Amino acid sequence: MNETRGNLTRPDGTLLAWAALPGTGPAVVFLGGFRSDMEGSKAVHLRDHCAERGRAFLRLDYSGHGISGGAFEDGTIGIWAEDAAQVIEARAPGPLVLVGSSMGGWIALLLAQRWGAGRVKGLVGIAAAPDFTEALMPGEFTEADREALASDGVLRRPSQYGEAIPITRRLLEDGRNHLLLPGPIAYEGPVRLLQGMADPDVPWRHALRIVEALPGPDTVLTLVKDGDHRLSRPQDLALLSRELEALPA
Repeated sequence: MNETRGNLTRPDGTLLAWAALPGTGPAVVFLGGFRSDMEGSKAVHLRDHCAERGRAFLRLDYSGHGISGGAFEDGTIGIWAEDAAQVIEARAPGPLVLVGSSMGGWIALLLAQRWGAGRVKGLVGIAAAPDFTEALMPGEFTEADREALASDGVLRRPSQYGEAIPITRRLLEDGRNHLLLPGPIAYEGPVRLLQGMADPDVPWRHALRIVEALPGPDTVLTLVKDGDHRLSRPQDLALLSRELEALPA
């Protein structure tokens, strides 16, 4: 496997880490979730899948994620989408297939809107979570959480995936500048959405809202009845591979 690694330097000096495989296009780009990184099981699975098939592949860490520079608390949806765009422009400037997990699904849809179906040849969302800072997260806040946001600008929420997660007022406010629902989302290329019905973080009905917002005719939602948020079991990864390969060439 001839994967290369490097860093892109943002104008402010922040280093953005990436790893890329050469190969045929369109290049597959994996966009990870909130507090995730490019060493996660889905990113590594897709790298191996693309390596076996000689497909170009790119994965990256947004600022404040993984081994990229910057503080997580300074990030927002707009900043992380721009991080992804800069790395993609530098390392995969041609046709693309975007694969986004959770928050990465939101970022993938934002980039698909930006570049259009002429460049983004297909999109795969895994528990895609557009608008989660507005449609999903605030509904879980307690009165104490809202007071902490108002007074301190940040709250730290327990996570089943590890240490407490800092949620900033800036993240929530910036998220409102990038809302996609109820649509229409200005992308008409083929979209495949994979969604677990046992997902505690993104309700499966949220995926229906995405389908309704996408105007293109080639949009397919696959519900995995016992699937969780990560969708990283062997059978889930196999499904991801099949959906990726089934996209129109």
